[in-house]
Amino acid sequence: MIETLLLALVLSIIRGYKIKPIFRSWEIYPVLVCAIIYVILDIMLFNGNYNFIKYANIFHYLYLLTFLILIIKYELNISAIIGSIFIFIGSTLNNMVIAANNGKMPVFPTLSYWTGYAKPDSFMKVNDIHVLGNSATKFKLLTDIFDVGYSIMSIGDICIRVFVLIIIFNTIKAINKTSVVGEKKFSGNL
Repeated sequence: MIETLLLALVLSIIRGYKIKPIFRSWEIYPVLVCAIIYVILDIMLFNGNYNFIKYANIFHYLYLLTFLILIIKYELNISAIIGSIFIFIGSTLNNMVIAANNGKMPVFPTLSYWTGYAKPDSFMKVNDIHVLGNSATKFKLLTDIFDVGYSIMSIGDICIRVFVLIIIFNTIKAINKTSVVGEKKFSGNL
């Protein structure tokens, strides 16, 4: 999920928002800590350590819950509703694929084989809902086919990440508005 945070930062810079103020707000740090934990977990996967996989779903929900702090603090109600619609769509697509493929999410690694993130025997070792996709896979377009070398995502996963993008971008936008208003008030009183 780190790439989604970075994309939100890049989009914010392109739109002319300052990034520094977000790091002065404690509310961003639970999100950043979870993103760093995701990076650590990915490094563990690269090294063949699959022990934490059974807790990945719990951690994923915990990570999404950290965004509630930002939503409440910066009153991102509309953004949260729009983002939640993307989460609903993404979860529905993922659940539809899993149901159609006997409770498993088929994965089609390409670049991940080259980077070492996925190995041919990884799916046997992990023993979770992910299985190596094959010609019998149903709804292949909706399975984990988007391989970025350290993660393999489905369209549903990408929809869920849109929530993260929306909340981070709008948090930066809100903080920038607050700091501009604060600067105007301050300079107006002198």
